[in-house]
Amino acid sequence: MKFQWDSNKASSNAKKHGVSFEEAVTVFGDPLAITISDHDHSVGEFRLLTIGQSKLQRLLVVSHTEREGEVRLISARLATRQERKSYESGT
Repeated sequence: MKFQWDSNKASSNAKKHGVSFEEAVTVFGDPLAITISDHDHSVGEFRLLTIGQSKLQRLLVVSHTEREGEVRLISARLATRQERKSYESGT
C-alpha cells in the first residue's frame, strides 16, 4: 500500500492534533482496524475514516481518500470515547 499527503497539511495536523502522518499510516497495519465511509465530508471526493491502533499504541482516526491507487491522508487525530467503543466492539 502506498501513501501520499500534502506536507503543509501534515505539519498543521501534527501541530493541531499531535499526530504525525508517519504515525498515522501505521494504523493500516492493524488487523483490527475499522474503515467506514465519511459521508459528512465526502463533498467532491469520496472519503473514508479508518480507526486503528498505531505502532505507538495510540488509537487513531485517519481521514483519507484514494487517488491514483494510493491512499491520500487528509487528517489524523486521537479517537474519541465513542470511536474507541466502536473499535473495541468491531463495529
